[in-house]
Amino acid sequence: MTSRVASLLFAAGLLSLSLWLLGQPLLGASSPDRGRISNLDLVLGESLPPEPLNLSSRFYASDQARAFCAAHGYRVFSPVAASGERKIYDLFMVNTELDWMEIRLETLYAHVDYFVIVESPKTFQGSDKPLTVRDSWDRFARFHDKMIYHQLTFPPSFNPKRPWDYEDLQRDAMYDQVFPQLEGRAAPVHGDVILVADVDEIPRPETLFLLRTCSFPRRLTLASRFYYYSFQFLHSGPEWPHPQATTYRGWRTVRPTNLRNGDGGVPFLRDLDKARLGNAAWHCSSCFATMEQFLNKMASFSHVWMNQEEYRDRDNIASAVREGRDVWGRDIDTFERIERNQDVPAVLRREGERYRYLLDRSGKSAGFTDYP
Repeated sequence: MTSRVASLLFAAGLLSLSLWLLGQPLLGASSPDRGRISNLDLVLGESLPPEPLNLSSRFYASDQARAFCAAHGYRVFSPVAASGERKIYDLFMVNTELDWMEIRLETLYAHVDYFVIVESPKTFQGSDKPLTVRDSWDRFARFHDKMIYHQLTFPPSFNPKRPWDYEDLQRDAMYDQVFPQLEGRAAPVHGDVILVADVDEIPRPETLFLLRTCSFPRRLTLASRFYYYSFQFLHSGPEWPHPQATTYRGWRTVRPTNLRNGDGGVPFLRDLDKARLGNAAWHCSSCFATMEQFLNKMASFSHVWMNQEEYRDRDNIASAVREGRDVWGRDIDTFERIERNQDVPAVLRREGERYRYLLDRSGKSAGFTDYP
């Protein structure tokens, strides 16, 4: 009964929001609210039921769905699956960031059908590394029913010339090495949503509601609020241009690396397929609980210069993190300090003490549990 009441309240809120948006004179093609997740969407998101409403053909045929999509400049999606549903696959890269993986799974579990994780036994530099996700599998037991795990297979023809080759192989493997093996309900059908992300690029649940409900361009950038070290420091420049979303189209599906890099395909047609949805996600770069994780991440970067010894000094790292300065001294990266930030994944508000390092980097330790 509680779930039904929540669903009815959400439907009423959705209809009210959609009608309000459609009635605004500024909602032309250039309206900022049309191409972004607005504050009204976020208010609506507070009433999202535990399981999304748009899992049946009845919802897609409703006036509420049509009005909601039109308010964002899209048409409502028409499912082709006999079940009347549209699935969402979350393909994300992870190294040792298990806290971030748990935050991601907790935030998106009710809104994603399958999480696809491909783990590599090598860093992007080609060095051996432990299989952290595999070895910590039991930690994520409550999410196992939606998790698809695969250990990266290196093709015989793989001959890396640069660190990016390892990264590209692993990212594409989330599609190339996993999707052909999926069966039953897990098998993709035309129009299913595919997200391509790093583990610390987390779409808002409101964004996933829009993606499941509406038809959107093949190459959609989900621009992220860009934080550094924690949600205490907001990047002062443009939003982070990731993650990306596309749809499953069989052999015509945009592969993950091409989707993320904005390349592949026919240039003219490729550009016609591109669009951007602002304020659609959170990205927290270099947001680690331990100094050891920070140093391990530096060692795994595709950007080799970022792992030079001069940047690995623990005191310098802690000072930069505490003060919100770029560890690598890049002048183009400056940050606005935000105290008691509330624009964070809901799990951080619920479990603030556990994730204190993601909310406050003050003090001698700079939030690291293994420093000084």
